Amino acid sequence: MDKNAKIYIAGHRGMVGSAIIRRLNELGYSNIIHRTSKELDLRRQLDVEKFFGEEKPDYVFLAAAKVGGIHANNTYPAEFIYDNLMIETNIIHSAYTYGVKKLLFLGSSCIYPKFAKQPMVEEELLSGYLEPTNEAYAIAKISGIELCKFYRRQYGVDFISAMPTNLYGINDNFDLETSHVMPALIRKFHDAKVNGDKEVVMWGTGKPRREFMYVDDLADALIHLMNNYSDEIHVNMGTGEDIEIRELAEIIKKVVGYKGKIVNDISKPDGTPRKLLNVDRLHKTGWKHKVKLEDGIRKVYEWYLERD
Repeated sequence: MDKNAKIYIAGHRGMVGSAIIRRLNELGYSNIIHRTSKELDLRRQLDVEKFFGEEKPDYVFLAAAKVGGIHANNTYPAEFIYDNLMIETNIIHSAYTYGVKKLLFLGSSCIYPKFAKQPMVEEELLSGYLEPTNEAYAIAKISGIELCKFYRRQYGVDFISAMPTNLYGINDNFDLETSHVMPALIRKFHDAKVNGDKEVVMWGTGKPRREFMYVDDLADALIHLMNNYSDEIHVNMGTGEDIEIRELAEIIKKVVGYKGKIVNDISKPDGTPRKLLNVDRLHKTGWKHKVKLEDGIRKVYEWYLERD
């Protein structure tokens, strides 16, 4: 990407989108455009087409999405599939229509089957049944990958897809109703510390294993892909390392400085038993993650304290 090229970040206020902007600014990219959801409703086809027709971006990072944890995905499946299908379809089609040079679509590791072989390679996609608790979101994200693939085949456009593992970082969502496991635990331990609570309740058994990637690492990797990768198969984005949720909870407890005990609510679902990505394809492009898990959690908690 030329440093003066016009780059559109869809979802610039989210954790991923804001991290992409931070990294682009650090690298000297000066022509970045974006719109708030009030300024541009990405679910409305005519509005998106008008935006692309007027702005004519050279490059697009499609990071806009409706996201949430197990509770949110279970409670609002119709919203998750509709909103995400509309957002990605409108942007991908308009990017083709108005001659975008390259588009990068962001999915999620939840696209893989519930019992996919671990670590999950890109070829595992569509090889089995999805995890029911986030099926609606996963189907929408799979559709985005397929859109990019088939537009690439039929129209010759350079549209690529990246599938991040579980992310955490600055600008994460700490709402206990809609957040993912990492920010939810940070919030729970912090609140318990402030309130003097003797215990923190954690959903499920704590046995599922999860992989976590610091969002600024992801942003750097995405820009690297935009400059160095072009193929129809999506690329797993992660660290290649995972950890049990109960181990994660102990690390967060330590970082926060909470002295009470952890209690498991086994009436709540665990979700997928394990989600570890095979990141060989990413590593072959010449990129590897830099931020260690505990260091990243400390950065996030420091940021959270500044805004609490």
